[in-house]
Amino acid sequence: MSYLFLPLLSPLVLLAAAYYAFRNPGRRPRLVPRLAEWAALAALAGAAGSALLLVLHGPGTSPLIGLWGAGLSVRLDAVSAVMLALVSFIGWIVLRYTATSMDGEERQGAFTGWMAATLAAVLLLVTAGNLIQLAAAWIAASLTLNRLLLFYPSRNGARRAARKKALAARLSEIALAGAVVLLIAGHGTTDIASVLTSIDPGALTSAAAVLIALAAVLACAQFPMHGWLTEVMEAPTPVSALLHAGVINAGGFLLIRLADLMLAAPGVMALLVMLGGFTALFASLVMLTQPAVKTSLAWSTIAQMAFMIMQCGLALFPLALLHIVAHSLYKAHAFLSAGSAVRYVAALRRPGPVAVPSARNVMLAFATAIAIYALTGTVFGFDGKSVQAIALGVILIFGVAYLLAQGLADAAPGALTRRTVIYAGAASVSYFLLQMAAAQLTAGTLPPAPQPGPLEWALILLALASFGAVAVAQSTFPLWAQHPAAAGLRVHLSNGLYANAVFDRLLNGWSKKSPA
Repeated sequence: MSYLFLPLLSPLVLLAAAYYAFRNPGRRPRLVPRLAEWAALAALAGAAGSALLLVLHGPGTSPLIGLWGAGLSVRLDAVSAVMLALVSFIGWIVLRYTATSMDGEERQGAFTGWMAATLAAVLLLVTAGNLIQLAAAWIAASLTLNRLLLFYPSRNGARRAARKKALAARLSEIALAGAVVLLIAGHGTTDIASVLTSIDPGALTSAAAVLIALAAVLACAQFPMHGWLTEVMEAPTPVSALLHAGVINAGGFLLIRLADLMLAAPGVMALLVMLGGFTALFASLVMLTQPAVKTSLAWSTIAQMAFMIMQCGLALFPLALLHIVAHSLYKAHAFLSAGSAVRYVAALRRPGPVAVPSARNVMLAFATAIAIYALTGTVFGFDGKSVQAIALGVILIFGVAYLLAQGLADAAPGALTRRTVIYAGAASVSYFLLQMAAAQLTAGTLPPAPQPGPLEWALILLALASFGAVAVAQSTFPLWAQHPAAAGLRVHLSNGLYANAVFDRLLNGWSKKSPA
């Protein structure tokens, strides 16, 4: 199965471009920007070829190139093919943007080299066929990203954020390394496919699952060690796009890749649901209070990653993979177009008064959204859908209800009302279609969600109640925004409920030290 080595060409060609860039690290280096862009395009072509091979020959794992279980091997399946294509595509777009945005910078060549090296490390991660390569690529992606975050080392904010990121990264790497050691000791092999097909519930499996979950939540900037992600805006815009649209997804990919292991530890899955759900609600509320566009986007990333973590905790791994794809494409566009979007909005004619929905409008909006979801589910069929997936759809429809409330306000024009109802229906249909597509694409690769037990039912009901209450509070915010308590709440939320400040205090000023 030598054809399985084709996916290795994608990271190798980027590493070659990075090597050339490091040899020409200065301002406007000859050929470096274009060479990096062409390398990313070649990586994308390799990803397309790998997907074609998957269709023609089916999934498989290449033999190991190395000794004693350490070396390069490729696992080609639906998960790795999707991630390979996604990372290659975003890398190509970001490197194209980098060629223009970083033109004339003193260390433009070195910056381009570290961008290409980071992309190569992520590609080696998502295609890893053995545990040693998985851990090594995880560490390499973190180290190369740190060099990008410190591109302007004289900025105090950049140094502080990079040090906090480094602490979270080292803890994550230690956790992943511990899990790898346990899995190799328990199964006698480094091959990921062999490990996942021989998972047995037990103390070793539970311990490995705890460490994998810890590595994932630290990498995804989950509460309470989330603050570094909101402070890395001192880095150039391409770094933000690469981080928020690519590297930050590594934690979710880790949980998806080792889904069979995680399913053998239901207690760990329950913890992921609780932590992910809380962080998603917390970060989404804080996001609404941020005045700066990029800071708001950073909080949005924390919330999105938390929702993905919650999906993994509910065993909805195909939907979590779909979430990674959608979030990556959206967030890359959001960061790369943030400047032009701000200028465009500033140039618009200011709108008139906004229609404020009453409590009756809000209740009608929620009833309408749930009715649309129920009707769509009846047409497409709830049969075959897991309880977890149906509940997740209800949570998503709560967000649609928030938009519907604006359209159903008494003072809203009829055209707005019609559009919001149409959009609500489109969102419901899209959810069912995308869910079906994700499940079909990953069938045989990712395990289906098991029937929920008492603990899972309790978590599902808690999630529905929590997200529903927050959605109602957001929809009715204009009705109580003038209350004195609302102003105080807004101040506390804009400061992230001071969780990041507490984290800084616990570090005892460590993140403020001068760089070594």
